[in-house]
Amino acid sequence: MEIDARTPPLQRITPDHDPRLPARSPTARLAALIAAYAPHDGTFELPVRGMRIGRASASPPPWNHGVHHACLSIVGQGAKSTRVGDDTYVTDESRMMVATADLPVTGRVIRANPAEPFLYVQLDLDPDRIAALTPRVFPHGLPKAADYSALDTHDTPPEIVDAVVRLMQLIAHPDDIDLLAPLIVDEILIRLLRGPSGARVAQVGQADSTTQRISRAVAWIRDHYLDPMTVESLARQVDMSPSTFHYHFRAVTSMSPLQCQKVLRLQEARRLMCLSAMDARQACRSVGYVSASQFSREYARLFGDAPGRDVLKLRDEAVPLSRVAP
Repeated sequence: MEIDARTPPLQRITPDHDPRLPARSPTARLAALIAAYAPHDGTFELPVRGMRIGRASASPPPWNHGVHHACLSIVGQGAKSTRVGDDTYVTDESRMMVATADLPVTGRVIRANPAEPFLYVQLDLDPDRIAALTPRVFPHGLPKAADYSALDTHDTPPEIVDAVVRLMQLIAHPDDIDLLAPLIVDEILIRLLRGPSGARVAQVGQADSTTQRISRAVAWIRDHYLDPMTVESLARQVDMSPSTFHYHFRAVTSMSPLQCQKVLRLQEARRLMCLSAMDARQACRSVGYVSASQFSREYARLFGDAPGRDVLKLRDEAVPLSRVAP
């Protein structure tokens, strides 16, 4: 994800003091706050730990490719399409996304313009806080998850939007952040645990849960994408049998381990060609491909164009490779 290193000036942001805001919907208030703290296109870290916002004024921009981390994503304005494996998810002002594991994803803004840009906020899912809250939300034990998919979209509850608005309003009061932000974050996590994705969110706080085991496997593939890999060796790392591991890996990520490795290799090749001025042949070898023709075929299948043309297009349009919105 592209992060703007410049922190937006806090003293000029006072949307929570606007007397018109109480009469507006929670989503409209959220959009106003995001627009105020994201003055131009990009992604911005906020003073609240694990919270970031973003703006995109173009629709449709090129597909963005990267790794989506475990987080809650809420859209204040506009719409976004996210692909994981063969599955596609759409988020907008009425539907939020919950990601419970690290996943290679492809994203594209599908509704935005300069007058009404795409505006979103993300809040990381803290495993320690979820682990502490889960026994209180589920005192009689966890309900069984309907499935293991690490991405889910469903209707955005106004109560969660209202809590996120209150969390963002703390930014104008820096002395309150350390005291009050953890309380509001806990409220958001409790509402997530009680919601449609609750059983899967709870697994984020369990180190030995199926979701977290698969998330560790994805992290290993990402960090060792050049290394030889077998399903058997990955399964041993997360204490699963090969057949169980393969089944759950696909259930969580919507792809096989080898497909995941291929996507991560191709994403790295694209990054190298854009940022290191490598040509396709050099990038092919750098990410572990032996066959240049196979590399070109698979690259075009994932990114929609041959390596050389794709990279030229990205450079001409100055597209930030690491930007992956919800």
